[in-house]
Amino acid sequence: MANTKRDLFIKRRLRVRNKLRKVNAGRVRLSVHRSSKNISVQLIDDVNGVTLASASSLEKDLGIVGKNNIEAATKVGTTIAERAKKAGVSEAYFDRGGFLFHGKVKALAEAAREAGLKI
Repeated sequence: MANTKRDLFIKRRLRVRNKLRKVNAGRVRLSVHRSSKNISVQLIDDVNGVTLASASSLEKDLGIVGKNNIEAATKVGTTIAERAKKAGVSEAYFDRGGFLFHGKVKALAEAAREAGLKI
């Protein structure tokens, strides 16, 4: 029986998340979601079950509404690093979900690293 693209995506997301949970217990998770039109990221504290900070290409003050390219991902990555510092978070583990670490997801992670967030 053939798996659909969605099934493979979910399987990959669960595999990545479960592996990360084992080795990064107690740290904050930087979770990325990419759609065809936007990219968003959240800093999640899984112990307390709260979102500490978030950034998205849908935010008007970033000036990239409706864009989903590498420049937009870079801007979102820089923004989340600044907001993480304000929230008192200096290091997190990168949860790419079911997305491949390539292109926009990679650009977001590198921008967050350059802005001072340890991933």
